[in-house]
Amino acid sequence: MLLLGDTFPNFQANSTEGVINFYKWLGDSWGILFSHPADFTPVCTTELAKLVQLMPEFQKRNVKVIALSCDSVCSHWEWSKDIKFIAGASQEDKFPFPIIEDKKRAIAYRLGMIDQGELDSTDMPVTARAVFVVDPYKKYRLSLLYPASTGRNFDEILRVIDSLQLCDKNKVATPANWKIGDDVMVLPSVAETKGFNPPITVVDLPSGKRYFRKTKNPEDCNPDLDIMD
Repeated sequence: MLLLGDTFPNFQANSTEGVINFYKWLGDSWGILFSHPADFTPVCTTELAKLVQLMPEFQKRNVKVIALSCDSVCSHWEWSKDIKFIAGASQEDKFPFPIIEDKKRAIAYRLGMIDQGELDSTDMPVTARAVFVVDPYKKYRLSLLYPASTGRNFDEILRVIDSLQLCDKNKVATPANWKIGDDVMVLPSVAETKGFNPPITVVDLPSGKRYFRKTKNPEDCNPDLDIMD
């Protein structure tokens, strides 16, 4: 079982861009692996169409995107035409990310992406809607796991990428429903706060404890600033 912070396992697989070695494909980028129950299904088609539309946002964040579905590469190529149509993209455009073939569910089982409650026409369990975020050091940083019946929220996926990248650079954490531009929380491990820029606000709480410390998003104030303890 993978735990957050573990090294994400490498794998090799056939895809719409040929045989891919995951580590080599990722290089020095962040990566997101999206898994899908099957080709030519309506919810999956809306998800990959949304990914096509959002590729500039992922690219701005140095994030590579790769999808996985249990059908063949030939099926993926045909399906990609529908995906581009739903995305409003030209059929002449290159499809912007690879789709992995996993007909035998080898990768899906290895990474724990199987939905035992959903079966395909051959009574095989389908792949759940998993989201795995991997950082440039190949560390497993975040997972979201949706049932096959529920499409993903891509605004949330971009939000957590923003949070991970911000918190890696600064000694902060992001509160509930945080988004770019909102205040952030100073980590409890930061003991000395004098001279911080941006300044820190300590909220007076009924308990009298002074752990609720807010500050402006440091990158809004100075994109090159790292808050350190």
